[in-house]
Amino acid sequence: MNIQQTNIPSTIPKKKHQKKSLKKKMIIIGSIFLLLGLSTFLFLFYGPWPGFRNFWITSAMTTMSHQYLATWFYSDETIQEVLEANKIIEVGEVSDPDLITFRKYNGNLMIYKNKYEKEILTKDPDNDLYKVINISGKTYQGYLVAIYDPSKVSIATSKYLGTRGEAITTVAKREDAIIAMNAGGFYDPDWNSNGAIPHGTVIKDGKIVSDFQDANMGGGFIGFTKDDKLVLGKMSKEEALEIGYRDAVEFGPFLIVNGKSSFIKGNGGWGIAPRTAIGQRKDGIVLFLVINGRIPSSIGADMTDLTEIMENYGAYNAANLDGGSSTELVIKNKIINTPVAGGENGLRDMSTFWIVKE
Repeated sequence: MNIQQTNIPSTIPKKKHQKKSLKKKMIIIGSIFLLLGLSTFLFLFYGPWPGFRNFWITSAMTTMSHQYLATWFYSDETIQEVLEANKIIEVGEVSDPDLITFRKYNGNLMIYKNKYEKEILTKDPDNDLYKVINISGKTYQGYLVAIYDPSKVSIATSKYLGTRGEAITTVAKREDAIIAMNAGGFYDPDWNSNGAIPHGTVIKDGKIVSDFQDANMGGGFIGFTKDDKLVLGKMSKEEALEIGYRDAVEFGPFLIVNGKSSFIKGNGGWGIAPRTAIGQRKDGIVLFLVINGRIPSSIGADMTDLTEIMENYGAYNAANLDGGSSTELVIKNKIINTPVAGGENGLRDMSTFWIVKE
């Protein structure tokens, strides 16, 4: 019996060859991407264009928890050189409260100077206490709150001041506040503190409730006198009490004093981040400003951005407050901005807050 053999070609060697070829291609593609990534990194961090380097160093060095992002890549000399080229030179004055004259507007009469004034002075029909205005720019998105009665603005503190901080939502609810915004900075030696001890002097209801070392962020006292006028000034705590502050914190830098804006060199030395600021117009209207940052839709703002926003909306005195992971805004017990502290709802415990009560 003859059996005819049929030779069936094996496909195994071919498959092995295809796998080796695919693996080789993947290695080549991976190497190309790695080289491109490394080249881009080196160009951004060490190339001839200083913009990214300035942004990176100033953003890192004005935080307490992320300075290593600058010191890992740059020498102390380079860091100091960048900080010297990017800084804010404040107006060397104390706010003159006599220059603030409260004014009530007749909504029927208005001829507005510009669109910003129209936004501020066109009140919501059902709300004559405050108005929320959406703010946006090239790198940021945020909220400006116009508060029409400055007597409603005051400082609130953690119930456990000196022991631990509290969440802004907890404080707002306890104080029955319609609006709450973070205020001054706090001692944060391990970058993950509980927000117990505020930097500088805190005055509440005309009395010093906390007194600790300054944050060395420029500025000075930021607060309202007993006649509801925002006064900014570098002074001792004794002078602050003599001036008649009813509610104040110490922080900075000052952005505008007596209608004069600070001189900002480069990006101001603060980089781009979430920001909080407070101001008052010459007609007495108070401005709360909160800028989102460190999220895809809003990288953040620098000192130039903050100053321009406050200028646009007519601030006569304005100051930067604690920002970054502390930037938070609550209205009617709802978190309005996008906090990035990483805790529950992105919030972190803090020690001082600006609040508005009816």
